[in-house]
Amino acid sequence: MSQIPITVRGDVDARAVEQLQRCATAGGAVAGVLCADGHVGYSQPIGGAIAYPDHVSPSGVGYDIGCGNKAVRTDLRTDDVRADVPRIMDAIYESVSFGMGRKNDEPVDHPVLDAIRHADFRPQRSMVQKAANQLGTVGAGNHYVDLFAGDDGFLWVGVHFGSRGFGHKTASGFLSMAAGGGFKDRVRDGEMDAPPVLFAIDSEIGQSYVAAMELAGAYAHAGRDVVVDKVLEILGASATHTVHNHHNYAWRERHLGVDAWVVRKGCTPAFPGQEGFVGASMGEASVILRGREDADTDLLLASTVHGAGRVMSRTQAAGRIANRMECSDRGCDFWVSMGQFRDALERAGAERDRFTLCPDHPDGRMVKRRGRVKAGSIDFAAVQAALATDGIELRGGAADEAPAAYKRLDEVVAAHADSVEVLHRLVPIGVAMAAADTVDPYKD
Repeated sequence: MSQIPITVRGDVDARAVEQLQRCATAGGAVAGVLCADGHVGYSQPIGGAIAYPDHVSPSGVGYDIGCGNKAVRTDLRTDDVRADVPRIMDAIYESVSFGMGRKNDEPVDHPVLDAIRHADFRPQRSMVQKAANQLGTVGAGNHYVDLFAGDDGFLWVGVHFGSRGFGHKTASGFLSMAAGGGFKDRVRDGEMDAPPVLFAIDSEIGQSYVAAMELAGAYAHAGRDVVVDKVLEILGASATHTVHNHHNYAWRERHLGVDAWVVRKGCTPAFPGQEGFVGASMGEASVILRGREDADTDLLLASTVHGAGRVMSRTQAAGRIANRMECSDRGCDFWVSMGQFRDALERAGAERDRFTLCPDHPDGRMVKRRGRVKAGSIDFAAVQAALATDGIELRGGAADEAPAAYKRLDEVVAAHADSVEVLHRLVPIGVAMAAADTVDPYKD
């Protein structure tokens, strides 16, 4: 058992706590915290923060460097735009690029791109075109653009995403170098319970990682600015208040009398007086939080939740999508797994193009298509109907992001009530996400 102080809030998986202890011990941490939305992640758990005096951890920050949330209160009253929300959501979904690897059809010039062209860590310079293409795109998974009815009567806009391919390639490159490879080499995915990758902060690679991480964070911050500005343009509105935070990042901070690198993976910074935007699931209220002025933040590393926290894996929720062999008749729903088809074909000694297992179309053939090969626990059609009944306009989305796949946000926030207070509840009235059956490799 680690002697390093580990603070755990809420009802979290024991395996996630073990991950946090392992990471803290390996780097001689000052302290660690697992927030109430915590769950198992790659090496360091999501919802976990660790303070290392002499190290920084690329596996701790994760692949989506600088992933975070931005929320703005607009100058529009919700009641004045509510009837127009369907049209607004259509315009957002058509104007903002959602999904894996998507490209911004309206490339923007931004100072962060010039910073990438002249990056201190030279290998990042070659990624400027990819960065330009994806600036202002949202990605997939649990990343979104939402409209909210604030409890103050005003319309709010909220977004959640990170540094896209630029951050992912940056993280992959450093993990490859840590394993003895080159920055552009492919790195094998590690085991979920692998020890953390740590760089001594006074080493050349440690200093290079910090510079590269900070640039990826600036890119993520800029991307959220671009998307929010686009939504404000669609609304014809101005922002009257802004809350903007990373939650996958490392900062140099002072806790328990020690200067340390606080590596947060899925943790919102929450120093006394600091505001944070924390999103819930697609069907529940999000919140604007603020660190309590009288809170003792040291053992919590001034950290709080970044979302509701998953209780169901994506595969459990939505099932599994993979290649399968389907009847070529588009009106037929017959299919078999690739293995079943290959075995049957070999036993029959038949030609692939003239062979079918479909009992309803014996003269047809089988074609390879992507489809669901394992059923999920969530009926997404029922979820969509419930959201519509609640007055929420959904664009995109999938079963793996349904409310039942998550904890309840009010419960996880309540577990941190001694350190944060809720300033505003934001009820979703429009939710835009990537289309179904996509998973973003850059998610937090």
